[in-house]
Amino acid sequence: MSQRNKLKKFADILRFPNVYENFYPLNAFLQNGDQKEILMNGKWNSDHFKKEAKLCLELACGRGEYTLALGEKYKDTHFIGLDIKGARIWQGAKTALDSGLNNVAFLRARIENIASFFDKEEVQEMWITFPDPFLRDSKENRRLTSHNFLNRYLNFLHSDNTIHLKTDSPELYEFTLESLESYERAIIIEHYSDIYSLPALPNPDLVFQTYYERQHLSNKKTIKYVRFQLDID
Repeated sequence: MSQRNKLKKFADILRFPNVYENFYPLNAFLQNGDQKEILMNGKWNSDHFKKEAKLCLELACGRGEYTLALGEKYKDTHFIGLDIKGARIWQGAKTALDSGLNNVAFLRARIENIASFFDKEEVQEMWITFPDPFLRDSKENRRLTSHNFLNRYLNFLHSDNTIHLKTDSPELYEFTLESLESYERAIIIEHYSDIYSLPALPNPDLVFQTYYERQHLSNKKTIKYVRFQLDID
């Protein structure tokens, strides 16, 4: 992608009504199309989507392919894709606008600060789709299923929550199982080391494939899936 094209996309998402950006990681303020600093904690349904509904996040969403697919399927659920890469978010946000998916929004922010943007019990469901596995031991805390991140999720997950991990990485899959088993508030519901070897997909929403998943499958990698909950006080 040329630098000029990337800069144009950054300018576009500043005006997109379905994109919120955090420019100052030390606070929770976001900017939307009108360029005003606002706080959205506890207000996503009322102030953006304009009605109450289940709220679902896709973490490290990239182009937002899962967010878009789920938003198209479940029109009565609200979806927010979160990523730090503006050029990627541009693709998902523009597709949502062009398709009239009013139940889909995007948040451009550092994922380490995720707990700053949502209120207690505001989010019912999360998808973690093909995140960076951070294979070096020194980066273990950056894995999105580490205790470091599980602790963050406790701040905004609803007591009736579901979290999905879809990955091609055997290392992240095994790490996730070990992390959840040693985390007293985690409940593993199901896990599979190769979903496409099963007679049927364990979850119908696994049928959606991202660009990266199609690449992994073409390289003969197996796709792993973990579904779990966190026990919220």
